Parts: sequence; C-alpha cells; structure tokens
Amino acid sequence: MGDPHRVGVVGLGVISRAYLDTLAGHSEVDIVAVADLDASRSAEVAATIPGAEAMSVERLLAHPDVQTVLNLTIPAAHADISLGTIDAGKNVYVEKPLAVTFSDGRSIIERAASAGVRVGCAPDTVLGTGTQTARAVIDGGLIGRPMSASAVMVTPGHERWHPNPDFYYAPGGGPMLDMGPYYISALIHLLGPVRSVTGAASRLRAERVIGSGPRTGQRIPVGVDTHLTGVLEHTNGALSTITTSFDGVRTTAAPIEVHGEAGTLAVPDPNYFDGEVRLFSLGDTEWRALEPRAGYAGASRGIGLIDLARADDQRPPRADGDVALHVLDTMTSLLRSATEGQRIELTTTAQRPAPVALTPIEDWKAYDAKTR
Repeated sequence: MGDPHRVGVVGLGVISRAYLDTLAGHSEVDIVAVADLDASRSAEVAATIPGAEAMSVERLLAHPDVQTVLNLTIPAAHADISLGTIDAGKNVYVEKPLAVTFSDGRSIIERAASAGVRVGCAPDTVLGTGTQTARAVIDGGLIGRPMSASAVMVTPGHERWHPNPDFYYAPGGGPMLDMGPYYISALIHLLGPVRSVTGAASRLRAERVIGSGPRTGQRIPVGVDTHLTGVLEHTNGALSTITTSFDGVRTTAAPIEVHGEAGTLAVPDPNYFDGEVRLFSLGDTEWRALEPRAGYAGASRGIGLIDLARADDQRPPRADGDVALHVLDTMTSLLRSATEGQRIELTTTAQRPAPVALTPIEDWKAYDAKTR
C-alpha cells in the first residue's frame, strides 16, 4: 500500500479514544501529531502513541508531515478547523456532523474542491457488516422494489452519562444533528439520495440535569428542539419516516426497517458497525437472520479514514464529503421545515458510495507488529 498515510488529530475528547484504538499502530496510518485545547491532555495522548508529537492546533495544521487532519472537535468548531486544514493544503476527515450549518458545510466542500484536497466525514458505521449486508440484500432484489423505510432513535438524553453535555442542547445540537447522521447516512446507502423533506419538532423540558461527573446535579438550559419527526422523499420514490428524540425513554421499534413489495428488512442500529440483519419475505412465517454478506467485518471508528487513505481516482472515499453535505442538507432542511411548516426541496444530492465487499477483519486491520 506504500508509505503510511500521515495523520494529525485535533480534539482529544471522549470520542478520540475509539478512533485511536483503530488507527494507532495501523500499518497504513501514521499518527504524527495530536493537539487539543488542553495541552496536558495532548501530552498524555502523545505519550501513548509511538512517534506522535503533542503540539498546538495552529502548528499541527501547518505541519509539513501531516497529510490528513482528523477533526474530532466539538460540532461548533468543525467548520473552523476543517477550513483551516483545507487552507493549509491538507485533507480533512471530520467527526459528524460535517458542520452545524448548511452554509458552513457547503463552504468546506467548495473550498476543498478548489484546493484539490479530500473531505471525509463520519459516520463510517455504515461501512460495517450491518448496513452493508442490508444494502446487498436490497440491491440483490430480495425484498423486491423498496417502497418505504422507517428510522427511530429514542433516548432520554446524553446528560445521563456525558460529564459535559451542554453542546447537545445548544444551537447546533439536538437529537437530529447529533444522531441523525447515522440514520440518514444509512438510509442514503440503502435507498439513495433525498429530494425533499417535511418535518415537525418539539421540546419537552427547558432544562436538563447532568447525571455524572464533577458537575452532577447541575442544570443546563435547553436551547434546541429535542424531538423531531420527518418524512424523507428519496429520488427513487421511496418514502422514509425518521424520528430522533432526547425526550423518550425507550422503544421497541427496529432502528431501521425497509419495506419492499416482496419483503421487509430489519436493519441493525446504524450507530454500530455490525448487528443482525433480519428478513421477512412474502410467504414466511417468521423472521430469518441473515449471515453477513458485505461490509468491513469487525470494523470500528476510524475505518472511514483508512478507506479514505486507500481511495484513488477510480474509487472515491465512501465516507466522503458529498454524502456528508447531503446528510447535513437533509437534517437542516428538516429543522427548517419544522420551523416554517412546509415541505422543503433539497439543494444537494449525492451518489450512493461504492458498496463494500465482505472484508475479513485481518484484511483491513493491518497492524504493524512493531508498534501494536
């Protein structure tokens, strides 16, 4: 595969551990630099990664050895760090969402195109065996023509476990921008792009109480809607309904179901890479669990960046900026529809990324025995 792809990581919060567990020591990736607003945290993380250096964000973005910046900052900082990376002539792979406003997301994609660099964006969970097996089943015609889908995410809210959950309830947060990327990305992989949306939203409480960490018991204000329901009209004519909520407690609904003329497909939680895919065909008397038939087996966060490093002119990155912008367009249009009370036509589209053939874990998790 050639020399390792040299990566600098900006933002070393909770989610960074999952990425570093995948990338640190991987034979195709070399983490050369890490940066965080907390310099002591940068030093601690760098000490765990052979060859990595702790440095300021500004120095990391300008560092000549960094080819791609992994942007794991809070959502409100995604655009600034991504644009700074692009202006430095480097690729960027950003944690979801691409940005908190559609205009910022579009600026990232347009500026990257002008600079000739790549944009990748989470979620990469859709590249695992769960969503990819479901896609292979649909593309193989096992449910006939797909007509509709439902996607449901219900939780009491992240303040129960996150020690600093403020940004989930500030502008740019909320269940749609936080969790919607997983579900909408999966729906795009399964059914293709979206052409219009209609949404409605509400909020249950004006305050939330932090349930863990040093701030336990502290109340934080809620500045966004915390329950959103919408209808997505796909370009192929299929209709998806989506619910994302921080106001419920639990649900028995499948995370995603896809209905076709000849069967229904139960798709596992798109917040995870794997999970059981189940099929109920016309004439069946019970659900059938399907063996994985596509996707990166045993994948974990960071596989999207590895996929980006392996991409070329014939096969663009699967977790790419165009899909991320279309997801952001879908989400922000749903929020705008809920405010304006009208159907919104989207201004973007995206090609369904290339499917992932069933790839054993040893074929992508190629760790360097010297460093792992």
